[in-house]
Amino acid sequence: MNEYELTVLIHPDLETDLEAPLIKVQGIIKDAGGKIVKEDNQGKKKLAYQINRQHFAVFVYFDLELPSDAPLKISNTLNITDGVLRYLLVKADAKVNAALAAANAKEDE
Repeated sequence: MNEYELTVLIHPDLETDLEAPLIKVQGIIKDAGGKIVKEDNQGKKKLAYQINRQHFAVFVYFDLELPSDAPLKISNTLNITDGVLRYLLVKADAKVNAALAAANAKEDE
């Protein structure tokens, strides 16, 4: 299992009932054989440029553990999912994760 980071931009009109699109995205991840390690709802933010005539989007960040064939399945499904304006799925950098863990450990001391 490899570590990945997924950021999903959800349509701002779905902010009132955010549970439904989040369950849909979580289902896509689990159907592909993935595991959600961490989920962070960063709230509604203004976009730098319009996406589908929208100026705002709800940003949700996920840390994932996925098998090697899952990123393609997830990408293909998120491309056609209603309510998802954009997404970014990248492989997590082990060096960055180690540096963050060391910084957090140093702060705790």
